[in-house]
Amino acid sequence: MPTSPRPPAIAVTAIAVLLALSAAGCGGDTQGGDEDLTAQKLSWETCEAPSESEGGGTAPSPLPDGDVWQCATMKAPLDWDEPEGDTISLALIRARSSGAADQRIGSLVFNFGGPGGSGVKALPSFGAKYAKLRTRYDLVSFDPRGVGRSEGIRCEDDEELDEYFQQDSTPDDTAERREFLDTTKNFNSACEENSGKTLPHVRTTDAARDLDLLRQVLGDDRLHYFGISYGTELGGVYAHLFPRKVGRAVFDAVVDPTQTAEQGSLGQAEGFQLALDNYARDCVSKQEDCPVGDTEQEVEDRIIKLLADLDTKPITGVFPRDLTQSAATSGIAQAMYSQDFWPILTQGLELAYDGDGSVLMLLSDSLNGRNENGEYSNLTAANVSINCADDKPRYTTEDVEARLAEFRAASPVFGEWLAWSMLTCTDWAVAGAADHPDVRAPGSAPILVIGNTGDPATPYEGARKMVEALGPGVGVELTYKGQGHGAYGSDNACVQTAVDGYLLTGKVPKSGTVCS
Repeated sequence: MPTSPRPPAIAVTAIAVLLALSAAGCGGDTQGGDEDLTAQKLSWETCEAPSESEGGGTAPSPLPDGDVWQCATMKAPLDWDEPEGDTISLALIRARSSGAADQRIGSLVFNFGGPGGSGVKALPSFGAKYAKLRTRYDLVSFDPRGVGRSEGIRCEDDEELDEYFQQDSTPDDTAERREFLDTTKNFNSACEENSGKTLPHVRTTDAARDLDLLRQVLGDDRLHYFGISYGTELGGVYAHLFPRKVGRAVFDAVVDPTQTAEQGSLGQAEGFQLALDNYARDCVSKQEDCPVGDTEQEVEDRIIKLLADLDTKPITGVFPRDLTQSAATSGIAQAMYSQDFWPILTQGLELAYDGDGSVLMLLSDSLNGRNENGEYSNLTAANVSINCADDKPRYTTEDVEARLAEFRAASPVFGEWLAWSMLTCTDWAVAGAADHPDVRAPGSAPILVIGNTGDPATPYEGARKMVEALGPGVGVELTYKGQGHGAYGSDNACVQTAVDGYLLTGKVPKSGTVCS
């Protein structure tokens, strides 16, 4: 994201972006409690429309067979170190299995990434892709703690967030650096002021313990799990903490669990640049003329010039906001998440070269969780809060300046933007937990780990690192030679056959399988 946070590692759909360009849930308060939370009964009801903190919109449409999406809340300890203390309520969503009762395996729990993405809003958007899985599972997702209606972190209001995302996220001089640091500090202070009680309790290890509570409340002996993007990190942490409770699990668009925040940002710079190279190559390879450049190099040179010009002279965006360099960069980054977005990017660039930044601004808004009404979900607040609670390193301006050349070399378009994101947690109120997550999972059932060679947000190499970190006999690697963020959602038949075969029948694919 611009100004401070790293771009979220989250699954997105073309439908969600197109809706933004053209234009359920539950919750609860913290309360005391000493009951056995594993014995709680969930009250499932037809879902209402997603809340503003989840991204807004309309209530999910009925499923193709006429069944409805159901929502509930689950109590969990605020502090897992004091499980009999205050509780929070976690928002859940499910679609009941469409198959015969005697063929039902259990619940398949999804996390779509971020961190900070609302599973309650996301699952219905992807529901059609999981119809085959629904024949043997209840499809279940949730808003992790700190997200959406699950004690959602609140930081700045919509007007303040508009200003936050308009700030120069690649400061060039002392004055710009001071403004950048002040903006970051003000945002972080607002998080502490508005959500200070929750901030210490939104680590990925807390969410993993929530997952195991959810497993028990759903009545499953093992957790069957589909983690996408950051959801792979959450799944890895769960496997480390509860290896004997892992059922059939799939990790798609895999976070490298061995990297620090700095290494992760540099890896994303390389990943987004690779995706941009692939976009440029695709555009100029079409039979018709590429409208944004005659060669791959020209496509990228024009983008670099556009961003340089916007640094000093923004253009009209979406009234009353201008398209700044930061907004344009995040808009281009959003288009790298899916090959389906590439035509939208081409349109946005064409317009921007003529002084109209509206499409790039709407792409930027989509990345940042802003809807057409000017309302923000709590994606940014949750993303920052969870990352800063997890990541121990706290970087300085000097650290960034020392690495700028390396980041620029990794990506002339995204490098500086991601380098300065290293300062996100500098003034954070809560100490970070570790340099990187522990995902060692001896004794776990096999976990299918899928890497996409063209993934911008979670580069392909992360899949191999996850397999190695999980330990011998646990990770089963599958490679997808494709574009965009993730593999299963691409509709590639080879990938879907491997995943469906494992989740539905328990057949483990051969490690090293390659799909193209």
